[in-house]
Amino acid sequence: MKKFPMTPKGLAKLKAEHRACKAERPKLGEIILAARELGDISENAEFHAAKEKQGFLEGRIIELEAKISLAEVIDPTKLKGDKVVFGANVAMEDIDSGDVLKYTIVGEDESDVKQGLISIASPLARALLGHFVGDEVTLRVPGGSRAVEITDISFG
Repeated sequence: MKKFPMTPKGLAKLKAEHRACKAERPKLGEIILAARELGDISENAEFHAAKEKQGFLEGRIIELEAKISLAEVIDPTKLKGDKVVFGANVAMEDIDSGDVLKYTIVGEDESDVKQGLISIASPLARALLGHFVGDEVTLRVPGGSRAVEITDISFG
């Protein structure tokens, strides 16, 4: 089975969501039971909404359990090196505009571009992986490409 790289924070977040989903199961069961006791469920919108939510919840629980079991936890604070890899904080300068960009490469479920966290599976991360400080990298962006120079790589 394919392992999924993830930071300890990312794993903790998935485990917290898993606990929350499992805690919601009994509440949905009570709603469904109460709706059944009202009689005709064929026209009971609350019953159908609860059943739909229950199906989604069970699917999400299964998905979270799979992700947790296949997680390959990598702690960026224990990494070193001068090459862009999973967990790296990468600073780069746009060669044309001089804009400085900073991203951290994280697992797929941890990404949040607004927070500077990009998924290891994203085109941006894939373009940066394996490069060193001083390397010029061409990034494919909407509307064309953008040349950047990697100015710093750090971990933690």
